Amino acid sequence: MMGSPTALENRITFLIGGEAGQGITRGGSVLGRSLTRAGLHVFGTIDYPSIIRGGHNFYTLTVSGKEVYAPDDMVDLVIALNKETALLHLHALRKGGGIVYDERIDFEEGEIPEEGVKLFSIPLTDIVKEVKGPPIMRNTVALGAALALVGLDTKHLEGVIAEAFAGREKVVESNVSAIRMGHDFAWAHHEFDGRFKTEESSPDRIMVTGSEAIALGAIGAGCMFYSAYPMTPASAVLHYLISKDQETGMIVIQAESEIAAVTMTVGAAYAGLRSMTGTSGGGFCLMTEGFGLAGATESPIVVMLGQRPGPSTGMATYTAQADLLFAIHVSQGEFPRVVVAPGDVDDCFTRTVEAFNLAEKYQIPAIILADKHILESHQSTQPFDDETIEIERGELIDVDEWTGEGEYKRYEITESGVSPKIILGTRGATMLANGNEHDEYGFTTADPVGVVAMADKRFRKSPRLVEDINGLEPVKVYGGSDPDVTLVGWGSTKGPALEALKLLGEEGINARFIQIVYMEPFPSEAFAKAMEDGGKSMLLETNITNQLGRLIKEHTGLGFDKAWAKYDGRPFNPGEIAAEARRLA
Repeated sequence: MMGSPTALENRITFLIGGEAGQGITRGGSVLGRSLTRAGLHVFGTIDYPSIIRGGHNFYTLTVSGKEVYAPDDMVDLVIALNKETALLHLHALRKGGGIVYDERIDFEEGEIPEEGVKLFSIPLTDIVKEVKGPPIMRNTVALGAALALVGLDTKHLEGVIAEAFAGREKVVESNVSAIRMGHDFAWAHHEFDGRFKTEESSPDRIMVTGSEAIALGAIGAGCMFYSAYPMTPASAVLHYLISKDQETGMIVIQAESEIAAVTMTVGAAYAGLRSMTGTSGGGFCLMTEGFGLAGATESPIVVMLGQRPGPSTGMATYTAQADLLFAIHVSQGEFPRVVVAPGDVDDCFTRTVEAFNLAEKYQIPAIILADKHILESHQSTQPFDDETIEIERGELIDVDEWTGEGEYKRYEITESGVSPKIILGTRGATMLANGNEHDEYGFTTADPVGVVAMADKRFRKSPRLVEDINGLEPVKVYGGSDPDVTLVGWGSTKGPALEALKLLGEEGINARFIQIVYMEPFPSEAFAKAMEDGGKSMLLETNITNQLGRLIKEHTGLGFDKAWAKYDGRPFNPGEIAAEARRLA
């Protein structure tokens, strides 16, 4: 292997870069999927500006024989589809690493260091011309060459290409030829220091994004209605569900606005369908009144909020965790809600199912709080198991058991605070709904006694809701006992923090990571217990005001030895976390 990828064995990081339109994301994901099928673990993430054409795009893919939770800080092999990529990422190239590039690129004297960097010139353009392919196929040639340089064959890459272009045999044939020619040229003309060992232990592993995992979780949870207006990074959930609407029977609608999307979702949920919408911060601002309508009508909607930097449009294609307090306090008035923050693709699947169950069981809105990094990054994992899913529909009246006797009280005041619910349209069950305060039947009221009774009814759900959430592992602890330092974070900070634990462990530093999953209701007791005997503590968040730290202080009174706020639009790197933890320990 070229140089030493990290202190961890059998691990390498690729970086594929070029202009928008050169197939950077497709190339990275295809390479990741093929290596996943080879039995390896992968984590890939894309960096791109908010423009359609041009601009520098790059995809970073870390591959290992063991679990990968985040990309490495340094790169072993740069696949440069233009000269700019090679020069921009020299600083990230590990000593002994290399650059794959088109032989038509001329580097001027002094642009590339003479030592510490290996240059692998490949006739990308000429091979594409030989197979009579379009210019974008240069990335396919480069992938074949990259596999040769790390000692791998092309069978899995060819298989992924065949599936990606199924039904287009000429396209498949030309791409496979390009892969093989790139592989053969690199094998014949370039030397490399070793081989990357594949492990066929789990060839059935899948590679998915957080968006795909959330969409699959929604399908598994029985969601039957999804309405959204496209907005990065939430659009991918809409795209995936639309592609599966025939197979699942789900109604999937691209609405004309975020306001329309959320009100459609409220209406569908009120009628009895498991319903969901998705958006980012700016779109959720428009949804706030509709979210309040869900609270008033006790409609169990699920909202996927994909965070990106703000204020306003901010940086539309980068990541942040600055909408936490917004999500917890969103909309006018007071009503219970759930806010859950998944930390990886497995969390995205399982916590989405939990969000639907909690929303319907307690007839409250639920928010899945994710961010761009987790939603658009690829991660390998075991296939999700639908057989483990349990659907809880709460106080839903079976239509066949409805006698129709007496007047139906949609908002009946009960000891639990949850009113029996029936499907809209059931014979003999009149259902009224609007945004006003109401009595048990749904008629508008301003009577002080009735107003207090209805508010108390809604908040009587809270104790049981808290009890249920405490049973869902709302706080997860990774690492050994009696640590020198404890890292605390949420959402996509999980991956880099877990990789940092590996690096610290190699140095003999005992560290652990505490992941807070449920933000509302906040799991105060579980978190306080997890923090016991934790050594020095460090909070990790990608926002400027340490919003989780403020939430923790409010609910537990606990503080941190260091609160690290990162807000440049980029996720944490494992190496920088490890370095800071080392200083703290």
